[in-house]
Amino acid sequence: MIEFVKGAFMLTGASLMLLASLGLLRMPDLLTRMHATTKASALGVILIMLAVALHFGEVAVVARAVAIIIFVVMTAPIAAHVIGRAGYFVGSKLWSGTVKDELKPNYDPFTHELKSGMEAQANVERRPQQHDLD
Repeated sequence: MIEFVKGAFMLTGASLMLLASLGLLRMPDLLTRMHATTKASALGVILIMLAVALHFGEVAVVARAVAIIIFVVMTAPIAAHVIGRAGYFVGSKLWSGTVKDELKPNYDPFTHELKSGMEAQANVERRPQQHDLD
């Protein structure tokens, strides 16, 4: 029975990593690519590490597998957020089907700072209109 569980974890983890690579190739913009790769690959690594821990069953291997799982859970979302934010700040184009850009009113392209509340309204008023740029 344990062999079946290990095999299921390995196959599911590998399938999720394949899904992450397909998401990287097929998604239309940086932000959706980051979402697809972060979620699927992190879960894939976790499942594979669980299979490794079950297979070897030694304290040292299990401890390393758990440490890898904790590391991936802590770093993957942060890394995706930082890369996505950097991409947004350098002007990476959003997908044409994007319904709402929630950062646009809060982002000052002149200082590269995010603001909130009244500061965001001042940014909107200060930002040049499209007809001024033409």
